[in-house]
Amino acid sequence: MSIQENLNNIKSTLPEQVTLVAVSKTKPVSDLMEAYNVGQRIFGENKIQEMTEKWQQMPKDIEWHMIGHVQSNKVKYMVPYVKLIHGVDSLKLLKEINRLAIKWRKHINVLLQVYIAEEETKFGLNEVELDEIFQFVQNDDSLTNVKITGLMGMASFTENKDQIRKEFTHLKSLFDKYSQLNTHNCQLNTLSMGMSSDYKLAIECGSTMIRVGSSIFGGR
Repeated sequence: MSIQENLNNIKSTLPEQVTLVAVSKTKPVSDLMEAYNVGQRIFGENKIQEMTEKWQQMPKDIEWHMIGHVQSNKVKYMVPYVKLIHGVDSLKLLKEINRLAIKWRKHINVLLQVYIAEEETKFGLNEVELDEIFQFVQNDDSLTNVKITGLMGMASFTENKDQIRKEFTHLKSLFDKYSQLNTHNCQLNTLSMGMSSDYKLAIECGSTMIRVGSSIFGGR
């Protein structure tokens, strides 16, 4: 099937409250434009340089989401245009995003990435580190130009649906716990979990944002 057909099929099954991020990493601009031409406006990339090159070439009403691991020294390249950064996994990175957002006179939304999988290869905060960040933003007014708008997590790469459900449910419980916080720089409304292989299960568990690549664009 074509990219257009894939997109339309996925969107037709999504609940109204779920946002679809089209994961376009490694795909050519022509593929992204095919998705754009049928109404897709949110694209996710995992390499800042590639995302910046695509941003320069493509229409400016696109929302660019950084979904990969973020290195502090690369943040400056995406601050001018990025809409949402999914993978914030340290207070240091949060402060660096804020510093550059002030410099560019921007306000940037971020998700905190929580480590929920049983794999050592994935990034993310443990629960102690997550709580420390939320304590910091409640008690410190220095993060003026960055806002935590939700949590993100990736389940284990496994066929075991019960394990995946357990991990997603755990992340949803953390999201519910911290959703009561409401400060100028912390208002949780986005729970980003679920990819091509498990997004339907993620939605059942409460996801409000899914990141889908191969089911739209085909394998890499």
